[in-house]
Amino acid sequence: MLEIEKQYLDQMVAHSLEDNPNECCGILAGPGGKVVHLYRMTNTEHSPYRYNMDAKELYLTYRQIEDKKWDLVAIYHSHTHSPAYPSTTDIRLATWPEAYYILVSLMEEGNPLVKAYRITEGQVKEEELRAV
Repeated sequence: MLEIEKQYLDQMVAHSLEDNPNECCGILAGPGGKVVHLYRMTNTEHSPYRYNMDAKELYLTYRQIEDKKWDLVAIYHSHTHSPAYPSTTDIRLATWPEAYYILVSLMEEGNPLVKAYRITEGQVKEEELRAV
């Protein structure tokens, strides 16, 4: 189960809505698996169907996370016209098995849906996501 403060759920949804119709992406990090910071990343694809984090931003973000001795807790992105479930591409590109993958679906206008998953060796497992 992934517990995160409601403010981070709200920030992910806000980021998704602001970048709509394109997908957004970002990282949640903190000590001991507790989320204490959300990093908005630039989607260099500028696409409603895929995302790619800006390489320089990703490098600098990951260095900051390591310098603080935090964990990369989750990677999030939005699906603008599809369910909050990892696509085949999402599964293929999931390279951090220790991280949660959070999807924000904007498919139902006015009712964003947020879900969390673990993706390991091509296997997808939905995880409980709880706002605290």
